[in-house]
Amino acid sequence: MLISGIVLGLSAGLSPGPMLTLVISQTLRHGVMEGAKVALAPLLTDTPIVIASLMFLSVFSDMAPALGVISLFGGVYLFSLGLSSLRFKVVGLEEDVDPKSLKKGLMVNFLNPSPYLFWVSIGGPLVLKASSTSLVSAAAFVLPFYMLLVGSKIVVAIISGKSRNLLKSRHFRTVIRTLGLVLIGFGVLFLRDGVRYLSGG
Repeated sequence: MLISGIVLGLSAGLSPGPMLTLVISQTLRHGVMEGAKVALAPLLTDTPIVIASLMFLSVFSDMAPALGVISLFGGVYLFSLGLSSLRFKVVGLEEDVDPKSLKKGLMVNFLNPSPYLFWVSIGGPLVLKASSTSLVSAAAFVLPFYMLLVGSKIVVAIISGKSRNLLKSRHFRTVIRTLGLVLIGFGVLFLRDGVRYLSGG
């Protein structure tokens, strides 16, 4: 269980996705601390996600409609974040007093169907199986999973922060707008998945 938690946590933490993109984007725009705030979001959002997923796992056989609604809302939100990055101006680095990094991280993670899918298909069964043996065994999976999930993203924020110092101001807009396009791309995927879940495809 310990090895599973380490491997899956590191894999989830470093997998390309909207959360990792947002960590890099907020770090480049506002500094390492803001990127780290995004990285901490799963610690706050995943408790209800885990509980909801375990309930679906034990009660319902089909959670596709719920995932469809979540994906649609997530797609719209990622679109708004991407458009905000496309409108980014270099002067905004000094004018943006409150970047709301933690709030953005919470919204992106909570509206992302991936944590729900992970806990229904992988994490939930592992925890239920481990807890049937002992709570210590379940904790041996959950604790290292979140340590690596969050820790790896904080490391990415630190590395991105060093790159931020190397970038000249005229390059910021190009980098941030590129990340904005990536977020919009993830938004398209979320919308597509939402329609697929709701249509039963």
